[in-house]
Amino acid sequence: MPDRKDDRPRERLTALVKQILEESSITRPFTAADQLSSVGLSSLDMVRLMLSIEAQFEIAIPAAEITPANFFSVATIEALIARLR
Repeated sequence: MPDRKDDRPRERLTALVKQILEESSITRPFTAADQLSSVGLSSLDMVRLMLSIEAQFEIAIPAAEITPANFFSVATIEALIARLR
């Protein structure tokens, strides 16, 4: 039986993004397809998000996978996590 925390990666990713946004007093809604930089994440926020993802999902993201395309949106990050597992 899979671990419960692995059942909903999109919700976990969304929660991580919301947490980082809220720390910058940004509370606007966003979808899984929205470009994260347009939602309000800065380049430093993106680094924090990447580190949080590695810790939350217990994965190591190879340097070659740290690309704008892979970190465009919650949906693209979700696909990256699925490939790395």
